[in-house]
Amino acid sequence: MSLFDGRIHIEKINAPFLHSLKACGQEFGAGIKMAVERGWLELHESGTYVRLLNRESAD
Repeated sequence: MSLFDGRIHIEKINAPFLHSLKACGQEFGAGIKMAVERGWLELHESGTYVRLLNRESAD
């Protein structure tokens, strides 16, 4: 479910990553960091929300 401004709770990504994929918190953090660096995700300053970016926004 999308919140205002296209943001979603980070737990919508976190829970499946940790439980379905059996990953650890460090791997999740590294994945989020890489996605932000590559312009795929925008992390809200609170760390609670993320926004998926389209390709044009990432360039």
